[in-house]
Amino acid sequence: GFFQSYAVEVDVKDASNATCLYAKWMMRFLIKYETNSSDYKNTTLNLSSSVTHNGSVCGNDTQAALLAVQFGEGHSWSINFTKTNETYQGDFITFTYNTNDTAVFPDAKRKGPITVVVKDIMRPVQLNNVFVCHNTDFFEAENVTQIFWNVTVQAFVQNGTIGKKESRCRADTPTSAPTVPPTIANVTTASTTTLSPAPTTAPKPVENPDTGNYSLKSGNKTCLLATVGLQLNVSQDKPLLININPKTTSADGACGNTTATLKLNDGNSTLIGFTFVVKNASASVQKFYLKEVNVTLLNRLNGSVISNADNNNFSKWDAFLGSSYMCRKEQTLEINEYLQIHTFNLWIQPFLVKANKFSTAEECFADSDLNFLIPIAVGMVLGFLIILVFVSYIIGRRKSRTGYQSV
Repeated sequence: GFFQSYAVEVDVKDASNATCLYAKWMMRFLIKYETNSSDYKNTTLNLSSSVTHNGSVCGNDTQAALLAVQFGEGHSWSINFTKTNETYQGDFITFTYNTNDTAVFPDAKRKGPITVVVKDIMRPVQLNNVFVCHNTDFFEAENVTQIFWNVTVQAFVQNGTIGKKESRCRADTPTSAPTVPPTIANVTTASTTTLSPAPTTAPKPVENPDTGNYSLKSGNKTCLLATVGLQLNVSQDKPLLININPKTTSADGACGNTTATLKLNDGNSTLIGFTFVVKNASASVQKFYLKEVNVTLLNRLNGSVISNADNNNFSKWDAFLGSSYMCRKEQTLEINEYLQIHTFNLWIQPFLVKANKFSTAEECFADSDLNFLIPIAVGMVLGFLIILVFVSYIIGRRKSRTGYQSV
């Protein structure tokens, strides 16, 4: 669904009432929290219409500038900026959300404020320049995804005047010149020859996605391995197939003894989370399986959430603990009525990875159905031959008997 969010504009003044720090931006938070029943829920925290900026500081050559805002029922967000002789840049982002806000966090197990701190990756900006980023950017840490778009900010403003020169973020920088389709305005051919309409061609089908290799580490040891090609099938407005590009996709998550989570961020507009659990954790023979998949689709232009879908009732991709699961054939995960995930060339091991390699794989039925049918077919042929021999034997015996023996 779509979620409303408000733009924030903060104009911090110094002692002489001149602007020293200016920012205008939009942001949203996707948060996963634990409930009293030990399940996990996903929620969206948006800015309210009333935002304060208490605690914001101008900063100087020796003190960092601080942009701080407060909103809702005890939520706050801040970023500090450091300065050199020629540049300024963001340093740390601090976000605090309050799970006592029952409207956003119903049935939360942990009560009170929770703080998440992440390092900002903003590039240094020349003094007197304004940093601008219209496209979506986001940070993931500790079950929180912070989403930003339409950002305009300048720290250490000189003489109270906002700079006119912009420093754009990487997402706003075009990688190639756009292709302009021919129109009446830009066609320069002066021929008056009547042309037949060009033949229409069917749209080119979407190819299967490239296969990506992902891994997680716990300390210096690899704790999760995944190889998979991913394709999203979105049908909320109109059918749309989206291939996840592994070259621009990063992996994050957490490993545990009975739960493991793999989060994939395509660096563009898609976040996908896979949660694996161990069933029969107390039994001598244990298996793992895929329990939950969460998908968040963002609008690249304005950061709005196109879809935030979750399905925590899966029981797929199961294999014995200590082994891996493999399925080369295409599989479909039904997230909800509007969203599906197609997987290709899947090979996954979320627990007990040894020597950075996959353990022996348990293959899905789609891969092993041929191997499964071959012995059945052979058995049926052998059974038919045995029956044929037995019938021939009985017929032969009857033909060789006398009348008395037949009775």
